Amino acid sequence: MATRGPAAALPLKTREAALAAGPRVAIRSKRLSGSLALTGAKIDDLALNNYRETLDGNSAKIVLLSPAGAKDAYFAQFGWVAAGGGTMPGADTVWKASSDVLEPGRPVTLTWDNGQGLRFSQTYALDDDFMFTVSQKVENLGQGAAALHPFGLVSRHGTPKTTGYAILHEGVLGVFDNTLKEISYSDMKEKGVAKQDSTGGWLGITDKYWLTTLAASPKAKVSTRFVHSRDGDLDKYQADILGERLTVAAGAAAEATTYFFAGAKEVKLLDRYAETLGIARFDLAIDFGWFYFLTKPIFYLLVVIHEYVPNFGLAILVLTVLIKGAMFPLANKSYSAMSRMKKLQPQMEKLRERFGEDKLRLNQEMMALYKREKVNPAAGCLPIFVQIPVFFALYKVLFVTIEMRHAPFYGWIHDLSAPDPTTIFNLFGLIPWAPPEYLMIGIWPLIMGATMWLQQKLNPQPTDPVQAKIFMILPFLFTFLLATFPAGLVIYWAWNNILSIAQQWVIMKKEGVKVSLTS
Repeated sequence: MATRGPAAALPLKTREAALAAGPRVAIRSKRLSGSLALTGAKIDDLALNNYRETLDGNSAKIVLLSPAGAKDAYFAQFGWVAAGGGTMPGADTVWKASSDVLEPGRPVTLTWDNGQGLRFSQTYALDDDFMFTVSQKVENLGQGAAALHPFGLVSRHGTPKTTGYAILHEGVLGVFDNTLKEISYSDMKEKGVAKQDSTGGWLGITDKYWLTTLAASPKAKVSTRFVHSRDGDLDKYQADILGERLTVAAGAAAEATTYFFAGAKEVKLLDRYAETLGIARFDLAIDFGWFYFLTKPIFYLLVVIHEYVPNFGLAILVLTVLIKGAMFPLANKSYSAMSRMKKLQPQMEKLRERFGEDKLRLNQEMMALYKREKVNPAAGCLPIFVQIPVFFALYKVLFVTIEMRHAPFYGWIHDLSAPDPTTIFNLFGLIPWAPPEYLMIGIWPLIMGATMWLQQKLNPQPTDPVQAKIFMILPFLFTFLLATFPAGLVIYWAWNNILSIAQQWVIMKKEGVKVSLTS
């Protein structure tokens, strides 16, 4: 098969110099701005109008694509690969454009004639969001048949800086015959090439929040590749898609359509493209994780709640109440069991004093006490185990969905997807000192730790002194651990603890258990 893809990169230029190197068609919409290079027919200049680098509304727009020859080049290209002879358009081909602007509802057609009887055209259409429809056509004006394959590619030069979290995939990915395949940048360096055939499907390159993908028509049979190569010290990554061989008789024409997505990974938008364009499992471009069956419903529930409350922080508080409501019967049963356990603490202390040296006899007497009083010591653990998947699902929602990026709460929390920016070690900003990251223990982590300690005091103490000491350390350990987590998750955990404390307090009063924070 003939080589497909752009020529080797030229010596690096500034982005501005690379953009000025040849004629271009402007790309304009409410959500995108940039240009399409007529040399090589590349979409290689794209910025996201609605997304900024920082919380400052005047900060630079997110630049997604950049031209070949510039630092961090990242672009898409479409064309044909000859299955027989004939000159095909390539990276240096200069196309003619039907218009100097590409806008929603105003497509642009590029044309080029190879002088050997084949006339090529590419029509680019853009919707109101981030999807380009690229319709390629070849007309055979010669005397003999021509055989060729349509292709599309996304190329990225240089390994981008990633978040470094194992729970988040960044690199190349795709869905082939309804199966997701993900390969990290480091694994691509080892593999070199990964091939797969598919009917329909999509593939591309993903960052935490941004995505570029190529998608075939749902019933089209395609060959796809992920490719890593080296150009000097520069790593290059490519995702490409090759259509079936088309034989174009003399006087006939052939067409092929490819979809190109370049933008933000908005959940509802990806779902809409999956439905309207038949792009199978397009939502898997967002790394919802193992608890996908919980993560996505939780996200949509947050979105629905947000329609009725001012911000996502309040939506998280309401969501917590709903989750607690769903688990209320289970939690009630558990807290009742724990209250009865706490009520038995004096009797358990007497047994420890009496049989402290005889561990076997102590355990036998303890089991007899539990049986006599109809108490299950493990009942209090069940709500915790049930909440673990919910905790990780909400963590994923806050961490990977762009809808949470730069979403504010109140006071000092301006981004629910980022850690609490305050720290006790500079007295919450009163001392002009920026502590290292491991000392960033903010107000909300401290609130969470305090509520965890308070809840622990309401629970029956472990019979084993070593376990009791470990449990005493846990609130402090979790305070440090969750300090680096998204603020929205810490707020959820603290609010969940407060609701649990209130529920447990009421049940303890009802069971006649003395409520004390000193035991």
